[in-house]
Amino acid sequence: MPASPPISHPAPTPRRLPPLNAVRAFEAAARHCSFTRAADELFVTQGAVSHQVKLLEEWFGFLLFDRHKRELQLTEKGEQYLRSVRIMLNELHSATRSLLDEDSERLLCISVAESFAVGWLIDRLGGFRRRHPDLDIRVTSQNQIDDFGNIIGEEGPKWVDVRIRYGRGKWPGLHVTKLFDEDVLPVCSPDLLAGRPPLESVADLHDFVLIHDDMQMSWESWVGSTGSAETMSSRGLKFSHSHMAMQAALNGEGIVLGRSVLVSDLLEAGRLVRPLQLSVPAEHSYYLLCQEGMAGEPRVAVFTNWLLDEAKAFRQRKLHE
Repeated sequence: MPASPPISHPAPTPRRLPPLNAVRAFEAAARHCSFTRAADELFVTQGAVSHQVKLLEEWFGFLLFDRHKRELQLTEKGEQYLRSVRIMLNELHSATRSLLDEDSERLLCISVAESFAVGWLIDRLGGFRRRHPDLDIRVTSQNQIDDFGNIIGEEGPKWVDVRIRYGRGKWPGLHVTKLFDEDVLPVCSPDLLAGRPPLESVADLHDFVLIHDDMQMSWESWVGSTGSAETMSSRGLKFSHSHMAMQAALNGEGIVLGRSVLVSDLLEAGRLVRPLQLSVPAEHSYYLLCQEGMAGEPRVAVFTNWLLDEAKAFRQRKLHE
């Protein structure tokens, strides 16, 4: 009796999926009824969220939002899609977390601006590691984070547990803890002032090279905030990042506007000095952020408590200086 031919199965129909980044942007915008607040949550620009939502609407061929001048409203199809998307994203999150290996429970991923990492955090991390030797630490710069809160790197995506950010404290949908405020003040290498008479006023800054960076406060706005009518030149050394500008100041290249949190240790060590005893309150502060559901995770909780203790000790030390 001849063998029966093997049973053939039809090839699976390829899934037709929308762009997933656009789906994530749609869900955040729908939850907040705002592109701006969705952008704050996803750490992207308002224009990026708007573009992703428009991309999704073009993919569908119909609108998901009714856009009004003062508010954003879901269309009927948008509401229908949102219900399914929320279920899908929750299940995707749960499935992903369940497949993470056991080592992930010992790994704490911290996203932070390079300037804060170099100027404050790294010198203190040793104390945390000695207190919690069971935890491995990974520190990554904030520009290495994708829209889903994962680290972008050759090793593949890893979850970001906590972020330290500089801003106004408005990150809807996230668990936000304030660390400290700061002042902005001129600093320079002590070698730069050697053999020169002490600076007595803002006008004396004209005798020095000014170092500029892309921080929120320029020399012009800083001088204006001191009440001085002096006009400051935009000439001098210019850097895109504050830690590069700070290194130039340490090398004796000129005077830079330092943020008190980031220059405190350098001032205490004598590597930097204050040529003028003037400072201006910064418009922004430092905050610790995490997803609402992550705040109670053991590795996140111990890091949060340690960081708050360090921030408190830092603030108290500054009060007694």
